[in-house]
Amino acid sequence: MGVFTFVLRSSGNEWTAKQFSGDMEASAPSTFELQRKLVQSALASDSSGGVQSSFSYVSPSSAVFQVVVGGAVIVGGGVAAASASAGGAAPAAEAAPVAEKKEEVEEEEDDDLGLSLFD
Repeated sequence: MGVFTFVLRSSGNEWTAKQFSGDMEASAPSTFELQRKLVQSALASDSSGGVQSSFSYVSPSSAVFQVVVGGAVIVGGGVAAASASAGGAAPAAEAAPVAEKKEEVEEEEDDDLGLSLFD
């Protein structure tokens, strides 16, 4: 399993990326193109299974991008182990069952303060 974390910065009309702890670098005119290049670079370095990525802006001119190759696959809050020998991620239907969340809605009474919005 490989985890690649990149710091992205915008300068003029170009975005550049430097690996947080490593020597990978790339640049492109848009964040979309830069993410594609970084995923390809990560896969060239480690091709042990499925790929997940996460992109977050820190400011309008900087961002963090993380690529995870292989490892566990997160499916709706549940975790399914994906073995590299199995060739990647398990399908979501065969993954660990996802516990259903039930929201409890408490109704507020407007008699608490003796006020009503509809009077």
